[in-house]
Amino acid sequence: MLTCRHLIGHLRRQASTAVARVLAPGYVEVQEDKGQTPLKYPQVWLRDNCQCPECFHAATRARKSHWERGPVNIKVAKVDYNQEHQKLEVIWQDQHKSSFDLAWLRERDFGEVARRRYLDEVYKPPAQLWGKTQFEAVRKEFNYQDVIQEDAKLQAWLEALAVQGFAILKGAPDDINVAKNLAERIGYIKRTTYGDVFEVKSKPNAGNYAYLMTPLPLHTDMPYYEYKAGINILHTLVQSASSGGANTLTDGFNVASEMQRLHPADFEILRSVPVNWFDIGHDGDALRPFHSIWRSPVICLDVEGRFARINQNTTKRDSRFTVPLEQAVAWYRAYDKFLELAHSEAVEFKTQAGDVFVFNNLRMLHGRTAYEDAPGNKRHLVGAYVDWDIIYSKLRTLKYPNAKD
Repeated sequence: MLTCRHLIGHLRRQASTAVARVLAPGYVEVQEDKGQTPLKYPQVWLRDNCQCPECFHAATRARKSHWERGPVNIKVAKVDYNQEHQKLEVIWQDQHKSSFDLAWLRERDFGEVARRRYLDEVYKPPAQLWGKTQFEAVRKEFNYQDVIQEDAKLQAWLEALAVQGFAILKGAPDDINVAKNLAERIGYIKRTTYGDVFEVKSKPNAGNYAYLMTPLPLHTDMPYYEYKAGINILHTLVQSASSGGANTLTDGFNVASEMQRLHPADFEILRSVPVNWFDIGHDGDALRPFHSIWRSPVICLDVEGRFARINQNTTKRDSRFTVPLEQAVAWYRAYDKFLELAHSEAVEFKTQAGDVFVFNNLRMLHGRTAYEDAPGNKRHLVGAYVDWDIIYSKLRTLKYPNAKD
């Protein structure tokens, strides 16, 4: 007698009319049902991803084969679709046998819809660009304790950082370890030449421009790092009682998009001309000296042509501009347009004690208005960094806790 579960599986198998066939040159096609777009796979891909115990180590999710040259010339001898088990079964010319679950194949469909779904839902959520007029609509606030204690709130916060590029946590305790605790809630803190955590406050003989009370221009942190810090966590312990000390913020990806739309020639200059970013000095408890340099354009794209990283920090742009002479003047003109757009789209807000302002350091230009410390009221922020590799990994484990591969 069939149980309910077995009956459902039996009916599904009966309903499925999938067929498989070999296509020339070098493809295998699975037609699930009439009217549906067939699934199509290269033969070489199927052999490369054979799931049998001889080829694949399931516990480590890794191939076992030593593919120095690869099975490029091994062709399919026969294919069949097993309706009972809903598997594509392949016999190769060398008599090797492979089988693939239809659900597994469907998730790896080479069609545009499946590829885009994986890239947007699993790889990285697409960024939502915003300008000054959209700021209040995209601004999201979370409770600090909720994010620390609840995985659902942690996931929502990380998604906001990935999509909108920033978020504000409210209600953090008067504790110097808040930024560190948030970083460790995600995974691992990023240690830099400024230590595990860093303090932003006016300091005598300041070794960094951020430690002055003067206005801090729109910038990204650490453009002089090849592996630039992913997010910046800034916890306001004490806010200045003066009228200054407000945060400024601009979506750098949105500025780059506007440059591409309005000034395509200048956009291309900022995308292609490398700039020397540098940092020389010493910081941290050990006061270790550092001399960091990285050459990279203002606007960086990923392999798909999407915005991946913005580099902008006037205080950390080297006077050595190691490009051909004729590129320099054109770059300055393009750079001026970029900054004009960035300032026109900047928003201003002031965090209070207990607020944690967190933003995507690869994307957001941030700054600060001038302020003046008063006796007994010294503006004091504590910061930490986390890399996006760690953030995306955490986000995927929250979204797909049962993922196998």
